[in-house]
Amino acid sequence: MAETALAMNFALNQTAERLARRMIENSARLRIGVHKAAGGATLIDCGIEVRGGLEAGRALAEVCMAGLGRVEFVPGAPELWPGPAVAVRTDSPVAGCMAAQYAGWKVQHEKYFAMGSGPMRAAAGKEALFDKIGHHERPEVAVGVLETRVMPPDDVLRSLANACGVALERFILLLAPTASQAGSVQIAARSVETALHKLFELGFDLNRIESGFGTAPLPPVARDDLAAIGRTNDAVLYGAEVTLWVRGDDDSLRAIGPKSPSSASADFGEPFAEVFKRYGGDFYRIDPLLFSPAVVTFSNLDTGGTFRFGHTLPRVIHRSFTE
Repeated sequence: MAETALAMNFALNQTAERLARRMIENSARLRIGVHKAAGGATLIDCGIEVRGGLEAGRALAEVCMAGLGRVEFVPGAPELWPGPAVAVRTDSPVAGCMAAQYAGWKVQHEKYFAMGSGPMRAAAGKEALFDKIGHHERPEVAVGVLETRVMPPDDVLRSLANACGVALERFILLLAPTASQAGSVQIAARSVETALHKLFELGFDLNRIESGFGTAPLPPVARDDLAAIGRTNDAVLYGAEVTLWVRGDDDSLRAIGPKSPSSASADFGEPFAEVFKRYGGDFYRIDPLLFSPAVVTFSNLDTGGTFRFGHTLPRVIHRSFTE
């Protein structure tokens, strides 16, 4: 139970605040915008009304992980896609990926909708997974990320800050549309997070996972957010490769391994845009087994065993990224 005990000692929002303040200090270089909303909330625009960029996306992704992961740009696999890939690594996978990065907060108020992620989730503690991973926070400041093209209205900001138990002037929100450079980067940086959440849903003991490393091809920025949802999901489902260093026995890895990659789903093999359309644009109707990396490799630190499951699909990546 070492990871749960460690997670209890992480001040996720406090660390994320330092990283967000650093982004603000370098706003001109990052091509981001900083706004003070009504009540004093700080909004960091990474691509709605500003250009943003690759470095803004990298910084955004690291804030989303509360500084418990490192995000870099690396050469991609030419046979998969002739462009860069986004690599992410963490030695605190449960805290960084599940307590912070996972987009588990559906922000919905009247006509406003956005997917919420980042350490503000740990402050709100709305999701059942926080009881299971053993991490809750009551911070003085809350930091979150919204995948959205619309600046949140004042009533949404008040609702989010209240849920996190902080004053509006101690609430920081980073924003990026899916169809933007920063938005594409921060989603491609979710390869390890996607693997952990899949294993969580399968009932795997996440405390066994010591470290994680993943890569996913960086998709071209799409013409609109709907098209970008397809490309960014395809980057993970059909192009991401994740390695998890784990403890414990090999037999359980052999048993759960075939269920861990996206190929475990009957929907595997179609571009995500087509799957999304077939389910009426409702994420929650899609087979949950699909939401995982293309390849998951377990490296057992106790036995020396290595087990690889799944495979990438270059044909889907090429179709998705070029149409």
